[in-house]
Amino acid sequence: MKQNIILASDSTTDLSPELMDRYHVMIVPLTVALGGKSYADGREIDPDAIYDHYTQTGELPKTAAPNIADFYEFFSGCTADGSTVLFFTISAEMSSTYNNARLAAEAFENVYVIDTRNLSTGGGLLVVTAGEMIKEGKPVSEIASYCTALTEKISASFIVDDLEFLHKGGRCSAVAAFGANLLQLKPCITVRDGKMGVGKKYRGKFASVLPKYIEDQLGDGSQLETEHIFVTHAGCDPE
Repeated sequence: MKQNIILASDSTTDLSPELMDRYHVMIVPLTVALGGKSYADGREIDPDAIYDHYTQTGELPKTAAPNIADFYEFFSGCTADGSTVLFFTISAEMSSTYNNARLAAEAFENVYVIDTRNLSTGGGLLVVTAGEMIKEGKPVSEIASYCTALTEKISASFIVDDLEFLHKGGRCSAVAAFGANLLQLKPCITVRDGKMGVGKKYRGKFASVLPKYIEDQLGDGSQLETEHIFVTHAGCDPE
């Protein structure tokens, strides 16, 4: 009998509605606290709304992971008919989401929880890969093993236009932020070993820096699997 696999992830994988529909991805949202209210990430609030709120108030959001009870309820509902769940989370180095999901999954024999060791569409690449393997009829154990091994092959990074958010979030000093902005430095934030770190620093206006950054990321293309590449953005000029 063919195994029914439910593909799911937390909301940080930032997949588009089209991709979630194509691969039948279920989402367990993190909670975003902003303006004295709590919102389900991706359902009740999106990044552009957060940027707009910050522009108007100067307040940064706070996020909270789904708790163990949330995951237990989700896994119970998914497995009630005998289905198997393959669940992807943001890096355990960045959130308690993975640990909470793992602990809840211990009560089930047919729930697989995978730490993407990444964030945003870095983890989304793994979800898409799993979705394609499910369509090919691969067994869940094979998919889980393959995607776990693939976490080391994912390259995810982004350019920061200015250091205001990093300073407000306590990730750099006011002096460093002021100096970087004065010199028009645009740091590349990379994900390595499940953690964010600073890579190459670019100098110039954001629009002129992006092509240089992209060229550095792509190189000559010989090391890339070009079947899936995400360009992920928020709060940017459409051009």
